[in-house]
Amino acid sequence: MNGADDPELAVGADAFTEQGSGLEVAVVGAGAIGATAAYDLARDGVDVTLYDRGGVASGATGRAAGICYDVFADGLDAELAGEAIERFRTLSGDDTFPFVECPYVWLAREGDATRTDAIRDQVQRMQDNGIVALEMDADALGERFPALQTDDVAVAGIAGAAGYADPAAYTACLAAAATGAGATLETDTPVGVRTDPARVIRPDGSIHEVDTVLVAAGARTKALLADAGVPLAVKPYRVQALVMDGDLPEPMCYDATGEFYLRPHQNGVLVGDGTENREADPGGYDRDADPDFAADLRERVAHRVPGLADGDTERAWAGLCTATPDRDPLVGAVRDGLYVATGFQGHGFMRAPSIGQRLAAEICGSSGIDAFDPTRFDGDEAFDIVDGMSPEPN
Repeated sequence: MNGADDPELAVGADAFTEQGSGLEVAVVGAGAIGATAAYDLARDGVDVTLYDRGGVASGATGRAAGICYDVFADGLDAELAGEAIERFRTLSGDDTFPFVECPYVWLAREGDATRTDAIRDQVQRMQDNGIVALEMDADALGERFPALQTDDVAVAGIAGAAGYADPAAYTACLAAAATGAGATLETDTPVGVRTDPARVIRPDGSIHEVDTVLVAAGARTKALLADAGVPLAVKPYRVQALVMDGDLPEPMCYDATGEFYLRPHQNGVLVGDGTENREADPGGYDRDADPDFAADLRERVAHRVPGLADGDTERAWAGLCTATPDRDPLVGAVRDGLYVATGFQGHGFMRAPSIGQRLAAEICGSSGIDAFDPTRFDGDEAFDIVDGMSPEPN
């Protein structure tokens, strides 16, 4: 479907509703979730200003892998993921951004009993919730995806409701649609946040007082709210990825034992290695990949996809994700007139179409996502950072 022809992306006056008429909202963070929320708010008739300290998708979104799936055993997570995938399909098109349907496989190796049991349990729970997912053994997996080396696979799950997108292209599209619907975009504008009343402070010290502030600034969200006297139980952590030469039409794959993932990419294959299990400084982390990262990851990937053994690295980089004590995100109101969206464990982009839409609806008066209520924590909890892609249950 060509998203430009879909009525959801209409930007004329007849596309607006009166639901949010009279509200003024500042959205801080022009990543995937912030841009989506700004777009949906503007469509609902809200006066929206979308701020970012850099450009659109210049933070974590621009460094995300772009993998999208509904591989969640929890009913709520699966519902949100399903909504997001359907919206990716609806909005994508030649004139908007690409969304490529592609099966997603996650697997555990022989001898890894913990992850093997977790995957089997996850697939069963997904099926119990009506999600289309299948369990495969090594032979069936190798027959279905001959590019994969499967001799050491103990069990694999496969989900068909999956695909990949370019995070920067998606976010640029939604930001442009938001401005087309009446929102104001202020990039290269680092702002502060305050409450009682809700307001943002521009770099020149001027104050923009609004009805509501939504902070969706990724790893910087914690510091922004701390300056406003609002503690958050969230920790930024560093992840690394690269694009290498090679041809892999399908599948997208997560090797849980090897702790890496891969997906097709327009310039070859995109590969990432999961999580650094320590808190990172959003203002001072190394955005370049570690010196030995590419060589080590290529060796691990070649074990699973032998055809990529000789692939050269086109580029490598590091980005930030955010973790919470229970591995569920913080989405909703933390104070009167102050909302947040953070803590997605690397799943923020893939759920942006649904999370942004639901946040916009909540700001306009609808109910929120109770399980993700950010006030469920005091903000000073001690917790460890764990791999967000792990199949192990929360």
